[in-house]
Amino acid sequence: MNRYSECCTRHEKIVLVIQPLKASYPALIVVVLLLLALPAYALSGAKAAEQAGAVLFHDKDCAHCHGVGGVGGKKGPDLTGLRKDKNWPPAKIANQILNGGQKMPPFRDSLTDQEADQLVAWLRAKNRPTPPEPAK
Repeated sequence: MNRYSECCTRHEKIVLVIQPLKASYPALIVVVLLLLALPAYALSGAKAAEQAGAVLFHDKDCAHCHGVGGVGGKKGPDLTGLRKDKNWPPAKIANQILNGGQKMPPFRDSLTDQEADQLVAWLRAKNRPTPPEPAK
C-alpha cells in the first residue's frame, strides 16, 4: 500500500467516526446546557429549603432552647458550628431533630421528614438566612 492510499484509508475511517457524531451534536448541546443549568436549579432549591428552615426554626420556637439564630441557650447547645462538624452529617442531625437524644426531646409528632430536612438545610447553610425575630 502506498502513502496516498494509506492516507485515504485513514481519512475514510475518520469520516466514518465523525459522521455519526455530527448527527448527535444537537443532543450533545442539549445535554451540556442541561448540565450547566442543573447547579443553578439545585441551588435555588437549596436556598428555598434554607429559607424554609429559618422560618421553621422561628415558628417551632427552636430559639427557646437553642437561642436566636441557634447560637446556644440555657437549655440547648450552640448549633452554628454544625455545618463544619464532621461528626454531625445531615442524616444524623435530622435523626436528632425527629427522634431526640441526649437532652433533646423528639419532634417527630410536630415535624415532617421534609421539615426536618429544611431545618438541616438551614443549620448546614454556609450563609444562613436569618430567622424572623421572635414575637415579644
